[in-house]
Amino acid sequence: MPDAPLTPDKRTLEIDPDLVEAPPRAPFVELGLVSCFSFLRGASDAVDLVMTARALGYDAIGIADANSFAGIVRVHTESTTLKLRPVIGARIETVEGLTFLAYPKDRAAYGRLCQLISAGRMSTLTGEWQEKGVCEISLAMLADHAEGVQLILLPPEGLEARFTVPDWASNVVALDDSERRGAVTGALADILPHLASGLPSLKYLAASYLYRSDDIARIDRLDVLARENSLRLLATNDVHYHAPERRPLQDVMTAIANKTTVAEAGHLLHPNAERHLKSPQEMARLFTRWPHAISAARDVADACDFSLDELRYEYPEEIYPDSQSPQEYLTSETWKGTQWRYPEGVPEAVRETLQKELALIGKMELARYFLTIKDIVDFARNEVSPPILCQGRGSAANSAVCYCLGITSVDPAKHALLFDRFISEDRKEPPDIDVDFEHERREEVIQYLYSKYGRHRAGLTATVIHYRPRMAIREVGKAMGLSEDITSSLARTVWGGMGHEINEKHAAETGLDLSDPHLKRVLKLTEQMIGMPRHLSQHVGGFILTQGALTETVPIGNGAMPDRSFIEWDKDDIDALGILKVDVLALGMLTCIKKCLDMLEQHHNRALTLATVPREDPETYAMLRKGDSLGVFQVESRAQMNMLPRLRPREFYDLVIQVAIVRPGPIQGDMVHP
Repeated sequence: MPDAPLTPDKRTLEIDPDLVEAPPRAPFVELGLVSCFSFLRGASDAVDLVMTARALGYDAIGIADANSFAGIVRVHTESTTLKLRPVIGARIETVEGLTFLAYPKDRAAYGRLCQLISAGRMSTLTGEWQEKGVCEISLAMLADHAEGVQLILLPPEGLEARFTVPDWASNVVALDDSERRGAVTGALADILPHLASGLPSLKYLAASYLYRSDDIARIDRLDVLARENSLRLLATNDVHYHAPERRPLQDVMTAIANKTTVAEAGHLLHPNAERHLKSPQEMARLFTRWPHAISAARDVADACDFSLDELRYEYPEEIYPDSQSPQEYLTSETWKGTQWRYPEGVPEAVRETLQKELALIGKMELARYFLTIKDIVDFARNEVSPPILCQGRGSAANSAVCYCLGITSVDPAKHALLFDRFISEDRKEPPDIDVDFEHERREEVIQYLYSKYGRHRAGLTATVIHYRPRMAIREVGKAMGLSEDITSSLARTVWGGMGHEINEKHAAETGLDLSDPHLKRVLKLTEQMIGMPRHLSQHVGGFILTQGALTETVPIGNGAMPDRSFIEWDKDDIDALGILKVDVLALGMLTCIKKCLDMLEQHHNRALTLATVPREDPETYAMLRKGDSLGVFQVESRAQMNMLPRLRPREFYDLVIQVAIVRPGPIQGDMVHP
């Protein structure tokens, strides 16, 4: 059976960039492009957008999602693969109802845009805690963050629509010689002088030729308004999808976003399928009457001298004792750890392993990362009472340094470690250290990080919630007018919640008429919707920490949970940029183990740690064979094999992990049931 097609959340270009030739310079660059990370608005993912742009002859492509940088990493990655230059920007939508394309010229300007979006997502205009997913940006806020940002005003559909904006252009002076500031209300022609006065970096007025009845008259009018206010006309196709055939999906997204059906959406829908990527030559033909609008778009793109590659290596710097460098302090702490890990002396094999690991850590400049993990573990074990049980796992268990720092409990002297699985200079990938904490107390660790680094320097990574088959058929079907009983029947044909398709085979199971063209249309749209991003949620515990303000690297928004904030990028985005992530995870089993160890010490005076739990226990194996192991140990998947010292009895195929010792006698009190 052939593999199912990859959905947008899994797609990436599997092309060797070395085999791709750089395209020639194009006369035009599309800047008004939204991706599927403008949720329920953009109907194409980064792969489709970038591949189409390359096929159409672009050498650069802009990305401007709505009040968000959530999609820029995907566009950056795929563009770089095809030798296109990604031009990073955002579509800023203000509470006054006006929309701007915002393209930063450099790293500092990009940081200001991040801060602007963060401010809109984290607090309301009155300073209160902002609701998750809402972004409120005022023109005054935009003015405060616009230095170095090229602003392009997108005119409203109706040029006579009225807006209220600050009267920055007013020359009214009060009796005390101070300027009197208020607000002005009017159509675009009335407010444009005030916008140009209050936003010094506003230099462009956008125009689109979308085959409406008044395109020429409208663009002529915009051209005059631009000249009257010392602005330049700039061409854009206001791109919402990569190709015309994706327009029906965009209509469905619009209906879902507005809680209506496509049939009843009316003027909420675009009147035609023209908002797709068009070639530079086609755009130049459409704007033959206004060639300066084509060159303006090229000029904006050329003025952007910022790349996401500049965001690497911004890990926090700390001050270490005796003015030691991070590498010197890590080395000192590692060898100090050998004294309590190996009180009878460090085995020669372990010594050689430590020297090898420390050398590679130094070469890859990762010492600060290891010290941060150690600091978190030390907090859990030494700075709170009672201590929080924690344990490093994952590939980190293949590190002797992690063992000596107390991050993991896997003794390299007793296990064959594969350090190259943890850190590899050839793979050029950041290390992955997962630390599990008792699930009932993990929040203490999270708040410790927020307290130490500040919310402006620490944030959880995002998790992108994508449309899965069940959700897709329910929402698409509803938008297309199907009854709830039909969409529910189709949803029930998908096994589990993580399927990858829903098609005529599934429809046949419900007894629906497969010859019905409307049903076929719904299934086709559902297939396109599967894998599309729906919204952002917070990661279970992956933290990003930065030296400077994190809000200058990526926008931060509030989580649904109190006192939680998270960035707009997920794990894949972080990995693509080479930014290090600290995983602070919760594990319910550690809570059980902690209670078990406490009971052993309380009732049998036997103090054990994860590292000193006996490795072999024949009685436990015998109990497992009889199914009589409740409360003694846990059978785990390979994904958590490194959580505890590993046992490898032949008959259990590496699946058994002992989490408590052989029972020395009946345990008094409540039995723990993992």
